[in-house]
Amino acid sequence: MQRRAVAVYVAFFLLVGSATGVLVTTAQTPGISFENPDYDLSSGDSFEVDGNEYTVAAITETEEGGGGHGGSATTTITATVERNRTVQESESWANGSSVTLDGGEWTVRIAGDDPDSFTLVEVLDRTAILEEDPNADNETIERDGEEYVVVSENDETRLVPATEYFPEPTERSYAVDDEIEYGDRTVTVDSVSSDAAVVVWMTTETVSTEIAQNSRVTIGDTEFVAHLEDTSTLTLSTDFESFEAQQAAIDRHETRSDGLWRVMIVSLLSSGLFLAMAFMPSRY
Repeated sequence: MQRRAVAVYVAFFLLVGSATGVLVTTAQTPGISFENPDYDLSSGDSFEVDGNEYTVAAITETEEGGGGHGGSATTTITATVERNRTVQESESWANGSSVTLDGGEWTVRIAGDDPDSFTLVEVLDRTAILEEDPNADNETIERDGEEYVVVSENDETRLVPATEYFPEPTERSYAVDDEIEYGDRTVTVDSVSSDAAVVVWMTTETVSTEIAQNSRVTIGDTEFVAHLEDTSTLTLSTDFESFEAQQAAIDRHETRSDGLWRVMIVSLLSSGLFLAMAFMPSRY
């Protein structure tokens, strides 16, 4: 091939490759933006949706991939939105079981087949009572099937029936809708059956929603499209038509950029091929 012709081809392909390279490197990638978003929020901001209050707990950026093995790292931005809601919790106290109340143990006692109340019977700490009495042995004894306490007074030892020695346990009765101070909360008797008493109380729990970049998310009963430009701002919008149009524009831009990259690579390879052919020795 004549070198003058080769020079023309090489110049042509270099011109095409350079032009496409300039277009690829200078073309601006379209972004996502909303003129009048429903919410523009930063970390820590509160906002209201459908009568409920939400808080942007955090906006975080994580990097995946790479790791020094030649792969490129991918950056992902996510936001966490939280809402505190009040829920009802319950606990069942079975007939004959023990519950801790006011620092002591109480036995649940339910009488009858169709009860409307139950009784808490104090469980006496007999060991503590005996230890506090200098005249009584620290343990009870049994004689003829009956339990006794050994009491020594004035060099005289006598056996006192346990039923007489120990005080009567305290009893507390409760009906449906009665309130009880239980631990660090106030509980309400919700129902009573022959098997158990059920107490309920209200507590607050935190519900978290994780939001991904450019995703649809339902908050309360409202659906939004979420956009995270960076770790400083979370944008929520119900303008889905605008979002889809902008997303389509980004997809078209990426498709065109890929095509231009291919044209540039082919042009440069073609230039190299023609140069190689120009310096091949002629057989004639």
